[in-house]
Order: sequence, then C-alpha cells, then structure tokens
Amino acid sequence: MIVRWSLDELPATLAEVGIERPFLIASPRWQALDLPHAGWWTEVPSGQVEVPLEADGILAVGGGSAIDTGKYASAQSGKPVVHVPTTYSGAEWTTSYGIRSPDRIIVGHGGGARPVAIVYDVELTLELPADITAGTALNGLAHCAEALYVQGHSPEGDEQALAGAPLIAAALPRVLADPADRAARVDLLTGAAHAGHALALNRLALAHAMAQALGGTYGLPHGAMNALCLPPALAFNAAFVPDEVARFGVAVGGDAVQRSRELALLGGFDRLRDFGVPEDDLPRVAEAASQRAGNQANPRPASAGEILELFREIY
Repeated sequence: MIVRWSLDELPATLAEVGIERPFLIASPRWQALDLPHAGWWTEVPSGQVEVPLEADGILAVGGGSAIDTGKYASAQSGKPVVHVPTTYSGAEWTTSYGIRSPDRIIVGHGGGARPVAIVYDVELTLELPADITAGTALNGLAHCAEALYVQGHSPEGDEQALAGAPLIAAALPRVLADPADRAARVDLLTGAAHAGHALALNRLALAHAMAQALGGTYGLPHGAMNALCLPPALAFNAAFVPDEVARFGVAVGGDAVQRSRELALLGGFDRLRDFGVPEDDLPRVAEAASQRAGNQANPRPASAGEILELFREIY
C-alpha cells in the first residue's frame, strides 16, 4: 500500500498508481478542495454506485462511509481505489466493506476492493466535530485492542496495534480539549493509520461484532458503538487471554477496561439507552452479534446469552 501524508501529494500518487481519470466519491462538503475527477458521486453512504466507463480508477474522500462506498465501487467495477480519509476510522486499509442505505442502515457487505494508496492530510481533520473525532478514534483503538488477541493474529499486526494504541490514547484527550491543536491531530491521525494497518493485518473480534450488530440495525455511528462495546468485550476476553488484554492496558496507560471506559466517557459515550436502543430488542441484537465473523474470531466466541449480558452492562 502506498501511503502519503499531504493532499499536495495526491496528483503524484494518482499518477504513480496509473489513475488519470478518477471517479470521485465524496459528499458535497469537499467541493472546495477542487479534487480531480471524471465524475462525482455525492450520495454517501450509498448502496448503489454507477462507475462511468471512462473512469480508470476511484478516489474516495471522507469518513468510513465514503471509504466503504469507494471500496464497494472498486469491488463492483474491478478498478483500483485511492483513499483520502478525513476521520480516524481505519477503513482505508481493508478490502472489505459494509453497504449502508442513505439513512445508514446496513443492507449488505462484501469484499474484493482494490485499495492501492492512501493519502492522509491532517488539515482535513481540523474542523471535525468532537463526537465524530472521539467515535472514530475509539473505533481505531478497538482495532488495536482486538488485533492483539483475535484468533490468528500476527506479530506484524501486533506491532502496528502497539504503535497505534498509545498514540490514540494520549492524543484523543488533547484533541478534545483543543480541537485546533494541530500537533495532537497529527498524533491522532498517525495512531489511526497504525490502527487501520493492524486491522488489515489481523481481524476484528467481539467488540466489533457487538458494535456492528447495533449500528447496522439502528443506523447508529459505528465509532460510538465501538466506544461503548470495547470495555465489556475487553472484560470478557480478560478471562481467556489475560496477557494480551494486559498488554493492551500497558499500551494505553492503565487497566485496559478502565482506560477504554474513561476514554469513551471523555468522548461523551456512556450508555446504549442514550442512543435510543430499545431494551426489549437486546436479545435479538445479541443473537445477531453472536453470528458475526468478529465474534467467531474472538479468542473464545461468546454465546448470544453472554453477549446479551454484556449489552445489559452498558445499557
């Protein structure tokens, strides 16, 4: 994967991967950037993308929804995609994607995208709202945690996770205290890049399975759901992989469960009920989470009943 660290590098990066006529996927808010394009798809997220024949590649600019829409377009067309992420989601590193309707309800998923390059630029994150900053950063933190203990995790993925976790844990409070702190934003974006790389090398586990079931059912922000679900998932996994969970705790500067909970609260994420999740629906959502690939890759997959108890802990 080619990685560059300034939007000024985008034209050269596109040329390096052989894209002359990119099909741009980005919401209208990015029109001021004057991005190169042979067509522009502005419906983000979207469950249907029509890539014009004259486009020889895809350029996706935005958060996780835009990146996933770009990956969906890449997989459907067979054309390479270059990502310019504007949040801390880490989706830019993977070939898989979720398909969401415009109201953010999950309607499908897939794989087979062809990401070839990533261009990061901290300037694109400076005006990111606090809730999106915190949610997507905590999603990245969950990538780091789960990379350390998911079944089949690799030393290379562990290395990326241990590089990303301390940066995110240290930078997020600084950014929330002063959103215009460019140095803190650089650290946070660098940590998120390591977290995304860890995700690409290893896999997702229980916390993501829980978050995906919640977010996909109710159209809730994926980052916020990971912020809520990571602490109970860490507590569950501490019984089966205590050394790995403790290793994550050292990386974030304290007890793994307590520190992840502190960061979630700092970001404004406290209880599931705050997001309007009906308590009566929890058994159905727990059953769905238990079937997800992330749970199946957990050190010990959780039963639907166990996940229900974890949901109740954070309700």
